[in-house]
Amino acid sequence: MGRLIHKSMSRSAVTRTLLVLSILLAALGLATLVPHESRMVSDLGYDTFCPFAPWSSLTLLALAALGWVVRQHILKQPAEPRPDGH
Repeated sequence: MGRLIHKSMSRSAVTRTLLVLSILLAALGLATLVPHESRMVSDLGYDTFCPFAPWSSLTLLALAALGWVVRQHILKQPAEPRPDGH
């Protein structure tokens, strides 16, 4: 049987990933509010790109904010020493 090798992501890779995901989620949250021709009217009273607006917008924006908060928390943590001693 093969051994499982555990490799963790570097701090910079994690923070970059969280930044990209936060921006993407925020952009998608705003995109759900864009007027668009559809068969269903959103709770806002007009035809939007997403018929579940504003609830989908709030969910996506909340997830973007959560990603941002986690990223800021990771950035504030002190750097851990590398296993090779450098």
